[in-house]
Amino acid sequence: MSSYDSNPFAEPVADNPFNDPSVTQATNSSVAPVDQYNPFPTDGLATQTTPAAPSPYQTAVLQPSTEPSPQATAAAAQANLLRQQDELERKAAELDRREQALQTRGSSGKENNWPPLPKSFPIKPCFYQDFSEDIPPECQRVCKMIYYLWMFNCVTLFLNLLACLAYFITDANHGIDFGLSILWLILFAPCSFLCWYRPVYKAFKTDSSFSFFFFFFVFFCQVVIFIIQSVGIPNWGNSGWIAAFTSFRSNHAVGAIMIIVSILFTFCAVVSVILLKMVHQMYRRTGASFQKAQQEFSHGVFTSKTFQTAAAGAASTAAQGAFQGNN
Repeated sequence: MSSYDSNPFAEPVADNPFNDPSVTQATNSSVAPVDQYNPFPTDGLATQTTPAAPSPYQTAVLQPSTEPSPQATAAAAQANLLRQQDELERKAAELDRREQALQTRGSSGKENNWPPLPKSFPIKPCFYQDFSEDIPPECQRVCKMIYYLWMFNCVTLFLNLLACLAYFITDANHGIDFGLSILWLILFAPCSFLCWYRPVYKAFKTDSSFSFFFFFFVFFCQVVIFIIQSVGIPNWGNSGWIAAFTSFRSNHAVGAIMIIVSILFTFCAVVSVILLKMVHQMYRRTGASFQKAQQEFSHGVFTSKTFQTAAAGAASTAAQGAFQGNN
């Protein structure tokens, strides 16, 4: 009867396939729909994966060409040349400074101290002199006496110039004496220092036989000059005894001045003879000889750079002449 109770005019009830329990369970699950599915999740298995090791090779990247222009290259080359030039100028200035420093020092490498001039003076000392350091104690007294004799001789020559000037003022015929007195002062003062004082200083310092022989020869000539100056030959530019007594007759004041100068010249002659004898005695005690002096002279000549340069130039000239003659 129940089948008769249903409405025959109602729409038939169709079975819904999605009402199946298995389909309903799948649609109600927490799984995201297809349109919201993310194939690269940030959690879950992704957190458990091990990162890949970096590749030892890098991707080659082509760099654009940056070649400098010719103007930039020329500017860089010019700057480099200027820098090198400045460096060379600094080095040249340093070499000049060192050369000047070496020129102001003696052969021993010590700074020259004679003549003692102020530091602001344009002319610098030319020699190094220290008796206590260079000269043996037993020779210092004699060496100092020779040095004092040189200074006394310079003072005497200057006084001789003044005496000849006074003689020329009183008598115009003696102008030649005044002129020669100037010449003797200019000539003998430096030459005596270089020709007999410095050699004896070097002889005592280095015990050089050659320096001793050179001193003996030059100093003997100096003794002869002292004697001539003390005699006072007229018109020789010396206020010696003859010239002094001659001028004393005409002018007592000028004659007195010239007599004083004659006494000084005589004193120089006597002291020079005494010192020459003392140096000779000390020379004999050193065991020096003429053969040793010859050896020192030969060694000094052959080791001299000037002699070597001259010999090399002469040899090259002779060789070139012989080669041209053979051709």
